[in-house]
Amino acid sequence: MSDNKPVIAVIGGTGDLGTGLVFRWSRAGYHVIIGSRKAESALEAATAMKARLPDASVEGMENGAAAAKADIVCMTVPFSHQQDTLAVIHSAVQGKIFIDVTVSLKPPKVGTVQLPPEGSAGVIAQKTLGENVRVVSAFQNIAAAHLNDTHDIHCDVLVTGDDVDAREVVVQLAQAAGMKAWHAGPIANSAATEALTSVLITLNKRYKIAGGAGIVITGEPGV
Repeated sequence: MSDNKPVIAVIGGTGDLGTGLVFRWSRAGYHVIIGSRKAESALEAATAMKARLPDASVEGMENGAAAAKADIVCMTVPFSHQQDTLAVIHSAVQGKIFIDVTVSLKPPKVGTVQLPPEGSAGVIAQKTLGENVRVVSAFQNIAAAHLNDTHDIHCDVLVTGDDVDAREVVVQLAQAAGMKAWHAGPIANSAATEALTSVLITLNKRYKIAGGAGIVITGEPGV
């Protein structure tokens, strides 16, 4: 692991999507802290990841402690747990880049777009955490099955956030994890990326797409 790489905490890192991001970033040489509501669950997940990647630099902690120790914090929790989790880590993420992977899915109709009154979960995170936290929304449209596998990921990541430099950091993290990423505008645009998740769920249900559908941006950037 390179000493100049930032330490990443994945809050909700014991779930399928969180585990996938932990796997990808650990394999890329980052020190990753798995966060969970229960420290015991986080420690168990870290032990399992070390068994899978013996050279990985990974540890497990309670969510608040994980967020406090990290340079960059990524949250992968269900929408129903977003506010409670933000309250726990609020003070620990001040001055940091915060990656929100939350999608406002409302069971049982997860295939139907149901955005919150604020516009998106990403907007909620930015308003809740305040202007001293650079919130970036990303990774909602990548299926956990792809992240947890070693194959190349042929899905693109749309990265939204009000701070361009913070977005660029997340673009680089996505690339390190084996994905192509794009600057997709301010945090308000996370409404579109979150809504796409329900569309992709519908496609997967209808067409039985192996591993899960994703999106690809066509064309190449100009000079």
